[in-house]
Amino acid sequence: MTIAAEALKQSRQVIDMYEAYADRYDEIVGSEPIERVQAALKRLAAEVGTDGQILEIGSGAGREADFLEDLGLHLRRTDATRRFLEIQAARGKQADLLDVVADELGGPYDAVVALCVLFYVRRAEIEAVLGKVAQSLRPGGVFLVSMRHGDGEKNGEYQTVLWRRDDFARLLEDAGMAVVWDEFAVNTGNGEEWISFLAVKGS
Repeated sequence: MTIAAEALKQSRQVIDMYEAYADRYDEIVGSEPIERVQAALKRLAAEVGTDGQILEIGSGAGREADFLEDLGLHLRRTDATRRFLEIQAARGKQADLLDVVADELGGPYDAVVALCVLFYVRRAEIEAVLGKVAQSLRPGGVFLVSMRHGDGEKNGEYQTVLWRRDDFARLLEDAGMAVVWDEFAVNTGNGEEWISFLAVKGS
């Protein structure tokens, strides 16, 4: 797959931002996921079972991965930010360097998790990224993803892309994954709107 130079540039900008911000981010997120994220992760765990193998894209400080492992699941933790890998290593956790835009994902996995990460992917690349996710899943595998909800894009030092529920659900379906659950939520702190999806790859 040929990746546009602008896509690689934007991905690098986001990674560099998190390299500088990783330690502060680790302090802010706390020791465990918020309640609604815990509920979504439990829903994923119920679908996968304890024998499943899970790829987590954008593990960050690793708190969601910790939660899933506490439920008995097996994860491959990954992030594109080296500092996050170091933070996890200091807690005895192994994580691999992986850029979802530029790298292959491996597999097959029983599930892929991508929380608060794919909204950095440009519209021009999102279909290809979701195609890679689907390809990495076994038939019947599940994908848990959260995206910023709304219209248009937010521009600043780095770009974030907003999606309406039906538009993103259609992309998942086009990639061969059927949506079995979704949830809309508003962050109490900053008013950001989010939509989460659980989708299952067809056989």
